Amino acid sequence: MEIIKPLVHWISFAYYLYVFGYASLFKVFQKTTMMQSMQSLGFNKTWTILIGIGELIGVILIVVGIYKPPLKTVGILILFPFAIGAFTAHMAHQEYDHFYNSLIMCILSVALLATDKNFRIIL
Repeated sequence: MEIIKPLVHWISFAYYLYVFGYASLFKVFQKTTMMQSMQSLGFNKTWTILIGIGELIGVILIVVGIYKPPLKTVGILILFPFAIGAFTAHMAHQEYDHFYNSLIMCILSVALLATDKNFRIIL
């Protein structure tokens, strides 16, 4: 168990970073397919870029969080609402081929926080 928990954490971390990294850059740099997809969900150019910037800030915090662990937690907490919003938007528009990544990001947000040795929820 001592080896499995960190292994799950870092594999989840890498995939989380990959998905949010490319999604945020596609929005910020206005890749045509991403802009059309966001337009079909009801987001104009300004909102798409703002969402991309928010995601990019979270991604940067996660990367810096490798060296400063509290920033990784802040980055995950910033990105979690974006994952929930993406899941909700894709489900509401019945885009079932796109909702898998957002569902996985919702699950991985919780998994990353649960397996992080520097994060604790005290109830």
